[in-house]
Amino acid sequence: MAVYKTRRPTRTVHVRWGQNDVTIGGMSPVRVQSMTNTATADVEASVNQVLALSRAGSELVRLTVNTPEAARAVVHIREKLDAVGCDVPLVGDFHYNGHKLLTEVGECAQALSKYRINPGNVGKGERGMENFARMIEVALRYEKPVRIGVNGGSLDPEILAQMLEANRAKGMPETPSEVQLHAMVASALQSARQAEALGLPADRIVLSAKVSGVEGLISVYRELSASCDYALHLGLTEAGIGTKGVVASAASMGVLLADGIGDTIRVSITPMPGAARTEEVRVAQELLQTMGLRAFSPLVVSCPGCGRTSSSLFQELAARTQRYLIDMTPVWREKASGFENMTVAVMGCVVNGPGESRHANIGISLPGNGESPVAPVFADGEKIATIKGEAGDAESIMGRFEELINEYVLSHYAKNK
Repeated sequence: MAVYKTRRPTRTVHVRWGQNDVTIGGMSPVRVQSMTNTATADVEASVNQVLALSRAGSELVRLTVNTPEAARAVVHIREKLDAVGCDVPLVGDFHYNGHKLLTEVGECAQALSKYRINPGNVGKGERGMENFARMIEVALRYEKPVRIGVNGGSLDPEILAQMLEANRAKGMPETPSEVQLHAMVASALQSARQAEALGLPADRIVLSAKVSGVEGLISVYRELSASCDYALHLGLTEAGIGTKGVVASAASMGVLLADGIGDTIRVSITPMPGAARTEEVRVAQELLQTMGLRAFSPLVVSCPGCGRTSSSLFQELAARTQRYLIDMTPVWREKASGFENMTVAVMGCVVNGPGESRHANIGISLPGNGESPVAPVFADGEKIATIKGEAGDAESIMGRFEELINEYVLSHYAKNK
């Protein structure tokens, strides 16, 4: 029985750098992208963060380009990435002065693989249209795709005013918030049509319409999706920090993805103090993988723990297993394929442990409180080993379990099999 709606047909957009051609839309997988939070003019810091995001699995990385110094730095960032063999496409994020930076720093325009333009921040009236046209002309000159990204906080005031007035003339059948969402769709589509009129092909246009509320995001993208066949970039802007940002992003984008809407996603969470920027990439990947839309690395299935579990041991092993799978994924990719779809069970006691472990590709049932300090390991439903150790001896149990996981991957998914 089909649970999700059929993926919405969209045009395929090519975002290229060198031999790397990342396609968005059409029959392509839903792409994961991210954005740096370094000062772009700080070349070394930006290069290091782009490398980290790319290695974590970000297929596109966006940088702020807000000053001439930042625009010139983009060129050096691209050169340094190329020098270490990183061909992840870079996206330039432009507001207010993008028309100047792209035309005055031509090397930046060439070093970027895609431009993000916010139509609400290019200027008003005729001046705004001229500035927008200059950016599209640069995209045409260098054959670059463009994301026309509308944000609720920077919506074109003229379009909003016109639609609010029309709503008042009808006796205000819709709330101002509802009108604003319609205005965002209208702004995105109007700008896309202007870009096409200037000569930019529809298959070089990606649209986004981001707000910070879950219900609003679902509403605006459903309307946008029903109104065009442009590729769509999903993201809940200003999602928040910690679990709030993760839950809000998953709740909103999960509904849209289940509706078949969305060709690329970015999880805009505020990192916890000291947390890695790559966390947003991991959240995006786990969202897509748990929905069955893509596979990036094996997933851990683990119970929440209860009074029966030896909590510290169980939590330690579950966390370490997850980390081991993430760390080993790039290593395994050299020798194996298809392992990303694996599930690895780490269960905490005798109640559900053996049963759940049998359902995973490979799983371990740890000893709970008062249970014998042995941990049976199951692969494809059959017990393959019993790891013995003291109930609190995480190191010996985990070391052997890691060996068994590695053996399973290489014996079941080796490329030369």
